[in-house]
Amino acid sequence: MQLQYEMVDHTLIVKFDGELDHHSAENIRTELDDVISQRRVKNLIFDLNEMRFMDSSGIGVIIGRYKNISKLGGKVSVIHVTDSIDKIFNLAGLYNIISKHNNKSEALNCM
Repeated sequence: MQLQYEMVDHTLIVKFDGELDHHSAENIRTELDDVISQRRVKNLIFDLNEMRFMDSSGIGVIIGRYKNISKLGGKVSVIHVTDSIDKIFNLAGLYNIISKHNNKSEALNCM
């Protein structure tokens, strides 16, 4: 799993490339928490266009970052969600707490 970061004001955009599963979840969790802390992030956007697979460990990573950002008074959204990942988000009920947008501009306007 590869991550790319972009900051827009106090919003961190994280592009995932690969599989977010039990093999990568702990490293991703640690890396994301470090970046969020170092860059004083308020809002978080996950770009999932290149995410090929996510299991329950990945869902845990997403929910954990949502909880951390919520404590800061911020918002979390996802963009470019593929059909397979969209099904996982729907089944897990993640859209009840995380908003889905078509692109970066749309997501940033809702922050």
